[in-house]
Amino acid sequence: VLKLFKLLHRTRQEVFKNDTKALEAARQKINEEFRNNRGETSEEKINELLKIASDVEVILRTSVIQAVHTDSDKI
Repeated sequence: VLKLFKLLHRTRQEVFKNDTKALEAARQKINEEFRNNRGETSEEKINELLKIASDVEVILRTSVIQAVHTDSDKI
């Protein structure tokens, strides 16, 4: 669980590099989700939550695009 938590935060830092709002929002969401499920004891539910977290990490790494305006009409 801790390994996945750290991986999500490292991925967040790579994906949202130089975007302080997105970095902070992602940090809060990751921490909130892990905190909300901290007391979970059902092995089945824990495995399901870990699968969801793993899927989120893959989506962040492969599907999120950060764009920068280089001119008034170019990104």
